[in-house]
Order: sequence, then C-alpha cells, then structure tokens
Amino acid sequence: MNQSAEIAEIVPRVFTISDLSSEFELTTRTLRFYETRGLLEPRRRGQTRLYSRRDRARLKLVLQGKRVGFSLTDIKEMLDLYDLKDGQATQLRVSLKRFKERIGDLERQKIDVEEAITDLNRTCQIVEGMLDPGS
Repeated sequence: MNQSAEIAEIVPRVFTISDLSSEFELTTRTLRFYETRGLLEPRRRGQTRLYSRRDRARLKLVLQGKRVGFSLTDIKEMLDLYDLKDGQATQLRVSLKRFKERIGDLERQKIDVEEAITDLNRTCQIVEGMLDPGS
C-alpha cells in the first residue's frame, strides 16, 4: 500500500465542526467565521456542518498564513488561486511573491524591534542610575 492510501485510511473523509475545533484548538465560532469569509465550504446535513479533507487542509493553511501575518483576505486570494486548474502554477507564483514580500516586512519589523529593545535597555540603565546614584 502506498503512503497516500495509508493516510487516506487514517484520515477521515469528513470532519464535524467539533472535530476541527478540537484538532486546531479553535472555537466553533471561529470556524463559522472562516466559513462566512469563504475560506471553508462545508457541506450540510441538516444543521450539521461536514468539512472535507480539502476544508481541513485549507484551515491548516489559513492558520499558518495568520501566524506569519497575512490577512484573511490575502489568504483567501492565495487559496482561491488553487481552483484555477492550471496545475497550481499561478498559485505558486503569486504565493511565492507574497511570501517574499512578507519576509521583507518581517525583516523590517525585526530591525525596528531590535532598535526598540536597545533604546529601552539604554533607558533602563539611565533610570537605574538615577535610582541608585552611588553605583
């Protein structure tokens, strides 16, 4: 049996809102919000939402994107490019461009944070000297 077939046997075909909220430590309200934003598209069986493996994979990507600072709008745009049926070439090119832009943003923020820490350390030394003039 190949690895894909083994995974298919382990991973269920559908997930409930409780399954995903437990697995990803999210509230059901958050999952419903992602649904209203078009990030997830569960099927319905009566009042029950049934999430597919695709929804689960998209949710995982949404959370990764949020963790590195992408907006939900940016994440949705990148995920929706997958549906173009061009072998993911457009999605990969656009995503790579946005990833590199985000890295640049984070590098600039990192410099700003390092400068702020240096400034605060200097200020702490000055205040400590004012509190203990004998040192």
